[in-house]
Amino acid sequence: MTRALRRLLLLLVTLASLPASAAQVRIKELADVQGARENELFGYGLVVGLAGTGDNERVLFTSQSIAGMLGRLGIRIDPKDIHSHNVAAAMVTARLPAFARPGTRIDVSVGSLGDARSLAGGVLLITPLTGPDGKVYAVAQGSVQVGGFGVGAGSTLAKNTPTSGRVPGGATIEKSVAPELGPGPMLLGLRRPDFTNAARIATAVNGAIGAGNARAVDSATVEVKIPDNAKEDTVGFLAKLEVLEIDADQRARVVVSERTGTVVAGERVRIRAVAVAQGGLQISIAVQPQVSQPSAFGQGQTMLANTERVLAKEEARGAVALPATSSVADLAKALNTLGATPRDLIAILEAMKAAGALDAELEVL
Repeated sequence: MTRALRRLLLLLVTLASLPASAAQVRIKELADVQGARENELFGYGLVVGLAGTGDNERVLFTSQSIAGMLGRLGIRIDPKDIHSHNVAAAMVTARLPAFARPGTRIDVSVGSLGDARSLAGGVLLITPLTGPDGKVYAVAQGSVQVGGFGVGAGSTLAKNTPTSGRVPGGATIEKSVAPELGPGPMLLGLRRPDFTNAARIATAVNGAIGAGNARAVDSATVEVKIPDNAKEDTVGFLAKLEVLEIDADQRARVVVSERTGTVVAGERVRIRAVAVAQGGLQISIAVQPQVSQPSAFGQGQTMLANTERVLAKEEARGAVALPATSSVADLAKALNTLGATPRDLIAILEAMKAAGALDAELEVL
């Protein structure tokens, strides 16, 4: 059994051993006040100061952007005459928090738009950030922090993604979006719609502020009436509600990532009795050089040729009968009998879901 699979089984057993009180979750982790949400911002800018890792002259919009920027500074230059590799065009994104006021600083993300190899060491020039309505809500500028590196010169070595990075606190809010918290009923929107959680939130709110003040409209919305004695202090009223705890219920879900070979299973995952036969097919291609030698008195030349040899080998594994499980610990023991790698386990789970033997949602990333 591989180390990664042992870690997965240990995680499953740990989840099974958690006490029931671990399911207590605050309302603020499950729902938001509708209308009080973040807004997406984006903009186009230039990252300068790169060590020759920027866009080349074939990226026309970068040259045009440089010429336009210099033109606003009183320097006229033809974009065709720009051959600098120290500048990269980039898209800048950020999230405008609800109730944020002008002067507040927020983080921004920067991603290369052209063929730059790395943004490490670059500085983002002043970039207006607009919303979907086309209005400017923030302005970004600052040093780009990249969590990776790249090495060129013949062979290329890269770690993480050096063509994207962040500017911590790199944007200043110029225009705020402040939703009004009126005296009328408020709507709590669940981030993951669920009838059980919506009903439990309504019950918890009624228990805290009085019966009849909250009701679950549907699986994603809870309507809350503000009592007369709290209409003058809406913020304090919401602060009291968001710290209430409920026994949150979650759907049984198994999340797998085929890119990284990661499998995460929740505590409510169950499997039905099923038989699994799993084997791997290994194919290898060997290249064997051969020398072609002419005859003793011939006029030919000695030639070198390559001969490919294809080998196929299939692992012989018998069928394994997995009993129906009632807990994550039982599921971990059942998966342990397969002796499969995490990537094999992903294929097995997908096949079990298709066969109706997995009582959980299977989400593939």
